[in-house]
Amino acid sequence: MNMLQPIKMLASLRRLNWGRLAVIGIPYVFLILLFTIPFLVVLRLSITEMDGVHIMDLSSYADGMLTFKIKLSNYLFLTSDPLYIETYISSLKFAAINTLICLAIGYPFAYFMARSPANARPALLMLVSLPFWTSYLLRVYAWKGLLDDNGVFNNLMMGLHLIDEPIKMMHTSFSMMLGMVYTYLPFMILPLYANLAKMDLRLLEAAKDLGATPFKTFWLITVPLSKNGIIAGSMLVFIPSVGEYVIPELLGGPSTLMIGRVLWDEFFSNNDWAMASAVAVSMVLLILLPLVIFNKYQAQDGAVKGA
Repeated sequence: MNMLQPIKMLASLRRLNWGRLAVIGIPYVFLILLFTIPFLVVLRLSITEMDGVHIMDLSSYADGMLTFKIKLSNYLFLTSDPLYIETYISSLKFAAINTLICLAIGYPFAYFMARSPANARPALLMLVSLPFWTSYLLRVYAWKGLLDDNGVFNNLMMGLHLIDEPIKMMHTSFSMMLGMVYTYLPFMILPLYANLAKMDLRLLEAAKDLGATPFKTFWLITVPLSKNGIIAGSMLVFIPSVGEYVIPELLGGPSTLMIGRVLWDEFFSNNDWAMASAVAVSMVLLILLPLVIFNKYQAQDGAVKGA
């Protein structure tokens, strides 16, 4: 019986290893198939010479010589053309403004949800998640009907004699930012709520007992403890905002140039796949930078807590 025990333990360890490999391997396979391979295809298009719609080979072999041809002119053009530079800067600017507005609106709302009675929180969570029950495209189109020159807002204000003529709201920076804040606000609220809801309220009571004012308690205790929620929500809002296409196309105007619109024009209007692929790769690298910073911060924060 004792001799069989090590064999049974070895078999159980093998089953455990296979299970662990399956749990870890499935997400990796998913990432490879749906992200890494398509990204490599786009990267290849961006550095490949194209003859019309025909994609030239990256390498050639003749007379015992293997030759590689990598085209970097598209990337050099991106760094030298003012249009693309201004587009990237504009995309980062609008994404940063959207993130700050969502944080300014979302933090008080998440704080209110976290401090609400426990039986009211599910209803508040449902209200925050309610927009996801409707198509994203329909929600953006609804804002067109609200903000148009003959839309609901202008007709209402003219009916109340607050204005004499319609206010130009559509196809401006205001309409685009309004649509982006409305769309991405739940992505800021939910991580903040998850972080604030599990905060130890005894720390706030201790600060009050020590004579701290409500504002000082909030600034020195609540905000630092909710830092992870702030960073997670900001990343969830900032990263997709940089490459947003639908909202700038439907609500924005010529002054709201975003990299997503430029990418669409290069692919489908100019039919320049190589240039469009270079724009796409640059955008992905631009988005990966805040992700690397976020992961580095998370790793350092975890190391400090572990110590």
